[in-house]
Amino acid sequence: MYNDKMCVGVVKDELMCRIDPEVYESIIENNGCRPMDFTGKPMKGWIFVEENSIRSNKELEYWLHLAIEFNKKAKKSKRK
Repeated sequence: MYNDKMCVGVVKDELMCRIDPEVYESIIENNGCRPMDFTGKPMKGWIFVEENSIRSNKELEYWLHLAIEFNKKAKKSKRK
């Protein structure tokens, strides 16, 4: 959570990031990146990045930067 909004996480051995849906199509083409399909249905704007695709702090920072930049525009989920 970042600014009370879901931003990044780890699911098993993959990084999960919430990114701008406007750049989703170009980002999803990166090696080691795939649509988040946690529920069985891909969610545009959510991605998984394989562990072996993040071999340095610089590579990790790339993904975190994408998620944090979108977080500024992302809407909070409605509380139940």
